Amino acid sequence: MTEGRPAAAASAPLWERDAEIDTVARAIEELRADESSAGGLLVFRGEAGLGKTALLTEARRMAERRGCTVWYTRGAETLRSVPFNVVRQLLQPALLSLLPEEAREYLGDWYDIAGPALGIAEPQEESADPQYVCDGLVAAVRRLARREWPLVLLIDDAHWADQETLRWLAAFAERLHDLPVLVVVARRPGDVSGESARHLDAVAEAAGRPVNNLRALTPDAAAGLTRATLGRHADDAFCREVWAVTAGNPYDAVELLAKVQESELSPVEARAGELRALNRAARGGGLVDRIKELGLQATQFAWAAAVLGTGITLESVARLATMDEDTARHCAGLLRTARILTTPDPTASERRDGELEFVHPLIASAVYNSIPPGVCTAMHGVAAEIVTELGRGAAEAARHLLEVHPEADERLVERLREAAREHLAVGAPDAARVCLERALEEPPRPEIHAQVLYELGCATLLTAPAVTIAHLRSALGMRGLDGGERVDAVVRLSQALLHNDQLEEAVRTIEAEAARHEPGPVRLRLQAFQYMWEGIHGETVAPARSQGLAELAATCAGRDNTERALLILRGFDAMTHGESAAEIVELCDRALVNGRLAPGLGWTDREWGIELLMMLGSAYVYTDRLDRAESLFAEALRVYTGAGWHGGHLSLANAYLGLAYRRQGRLRDAETNLREALALAERVGRRLPLHWSATCGLVDTLLARGHVDEAWAVAEQYGFAPPYPSTIVLPDVRSVRGRLLLAVGRTEEGVNELEAAEKTAASRGGHNPVLAPWSVDLARALAVQDPARSKRLAADARRQAERFGTDTAIGEALRCAAALETGTRALQLASRAVTYLEASPSQYEHAAARIEYGILARSAADLDRGLDLARSCGADGLVAQARAALDQGGVR
Repeated sequence: MTEGRPAAAASAPLWERDAEIDTVARAIEELRADESSAGGLLVFRGEAGLGKTALLTEARRMAERRGCTVWYTRGAETLRSVPFNVVRQLLQPALLSLLPEEAREYLGDWYDIAGPALGIAEPQEESADPQYVCDGLVAAVRRLARREWPLVLLIDDAHWADQETLRWLAAFAERLHDLPVLVVVARRPGDVSGESARHLDAVAEAAGRPVNNLRALTPDAAAGLTRATLGRHADDAFCREVWAVTAGNPYDAVELLAKVQESELSPVEARAGELRALNRAARGGGLVDRIKELGLQATQFAWAAAVLGTGITLESVARLATMDEDTARHCAGLLRTARILTTPDPTASERRDGELEFVHPLIASAVYNSIPPGVCTAMHGVAAEIVTELGRGAAEAARHLLEVHPEADERLVERLREAAREHLAVGAPDAARVCLERALEEPPRPEIHAQVLYELGCATLLTAPAVTIAHLRSALGMRGLDGGERVDAVVRLSQALLHNDQLEEAVRTIEAEAARHEPGPVRLRLQAFQYMWEGIHGETVAPARSQGLAELAATCAGRDNTERALLILRGFDAMTHGESAAEIVELCDRALVNGRLAPGLGWTDREWGIELLMMLGSAYVYTDRLDRAESLFAEALRVYTGAGWHGGHLSLANAYLGLAYRRQGRLRDAETNLREALALAERVGRRLPLHWSATCGLVDTLLARGHVDEAWAVAEQYGFAPPYPSTIVLPDVRSVRGRLLLAVGRTEEGVNELEAAEKTAASRGGHNPVLAPWSVDLARALAVQDPARSKRLAADARRQAERFGTDTAIGEALRCAAALETGTRALQLASRAVTYLEASPSQYEHAAARIEYGILARSAADLDRGLDLARSCGADGLVAQARAALDQGGVR
């Protein structure tokens, strides 16, 4: 063994752990080798009592002897509902060493984001985005870690860690490659499910090496442990029985041998038969009986300690167990002597004077589970009152309130609602959900029941749309939501349905609510939302709908936000159908106030939501007003980042800014934003509209760059294939999928996909050849096998482009027409395409047109200029095309 074989029972869990200790020792040496060393991650997994804690204790000793800074934390079964509990414990040494102003300076922009979760800063008024808080915690720990090299993080009983800590741990583990930190995690193989299990699996995967599974002691090790504890005279039969009775579990073996010593049992074969009875007394029910033998007051002290779970002090236990301080001190002494409680290692973390902890988690669990249910519930109720009296807030009291029996207690409902608000403020929506669900069990008074459901639904909007839908539907089915609150709930429900790809239901929901209201501002607002959701529909749109919207918008002068919304919706609808771009821009400009978004229509304003502004920006994207689109989407990115919204909102902001960059020809920037959008969308869930937007935009950009293999890999990895969502996706999903299939040589499938796009455009009653360029791609694909149809498609694309009227649309249609012609006619069309695209803001298309004309005209000057444009765009495929043409020679 690296550090020498343990010679006493106290080191029993380290018997036969040579390989594991060697693994830790090597990882520590690798960490210490260089301050630029890559981070390391070790995961040890084993059933209860197999020595995980002892192994981490040994790792701590080894690391500190070698000059490392060590931070330690541990999960607890009764504290799993406390968000950020374990990560707070982990960072206590670093946080307590910093003054508040030092912490703010050191953490910089992340202080206001991660600080509330860590308990060192007040939360913001708005609910915090849980993903942004997670990112903030990762950044905070990274910054703290860089000043503490070499740093070792030890996380024990990770299976009992709160979900928020596990989310952070999974994210942190993925970013260890460039951070000189060693993370050692110990956990049981079970005792966890759902999101927590997924996070732990991600941690194991990030380790990049097999999980170290701890095994029970062999008979030889059990014999060595027995003789080290009882003396060398312990005979073989007795030692074998110790192993058999404990199944080689180190913790059980230590406890059994301690009982053998207490009972002065001779370690000989004749007395081996008594070991089973002793073993039963040392664990489970026997352990509980042993505590009861210490007396009623000691038992009550142990119960109170188990209910508290953390911060176990004489004062707090005495208050909970209703005993005076002298009695409490006497009970603590009895429980320490009986090896039930102990004084924490003062170097493990910052502890209050007189604090206690259980010797082992198994003991804590056994004691807690032995408390009679009625007594346990009552003690949790008292504990909640103590926490409240101490001014520690509703969130801290909530873990006790969750255990109280429902009794229609109005005050408890309000305290749980307050705790939910506190949880949301620090980015713990799952903890908020648990509090509100428990409040519903109470139950709330009928007049506020719907409000609790409404709060529960709002807590999960855009992070768990399906959950939001269920709760908001229930809330709207009850009395209690009236006036503006009911309308807001209906709007939120329709948004959740939209983001859960249930668009038709979103439309019906809004339509039904609008019918309940007389003509006026409220009904007009609901009608605007109905038009918005119908406009986002990706398949069919009734002509009467567009006509009705046009008539309604014609009465709007932009006097209020409802009128502004209708102008935006009309502009977006006209853009998707390829109507006059000039008129579209005029409609959109009227929706602004002095060229900016009106108050109440900002990116974080709740009344109208993100979708309306995405439609405004999209209308500008496809009408060649790319400067306005970029400004809008860049503002969204800044606002969401500053507000800490790192979920679906930030994903969409990145995706649409990437779309603007793609249309400008800034392909490298577009790819960067779209990859970030996709990473964020993955956290929310696949097959949702925001995931489609990010994936489709990234595939389209990679194809423009000429990275066909990479585009195909992205499509395969992220499921970019039918069935498609019912919502419209920008860029057009079928056009991009068809172009991808053509690019990888699957021509027949590509043609079929583009023909499907053609049918969709026909069902929508019009088509914008830039928004959905299926016609030009299909014309090129059919040029050989069906030249007549190919030319009809190209001619139709030109008519649509001229109707729309942008330089990009007309130039792209002319490029297609030139590709289908030969000789002088092709050269004339290509020249006209260059003229239009040179005037457009779409530099990628200009580069392509310039290179195509240079090849037709055999002009080195045009090829050189096209090559320069392609390089600036990051269009590697166009660069290769131009170079090949120049290398062939014969150009002037």
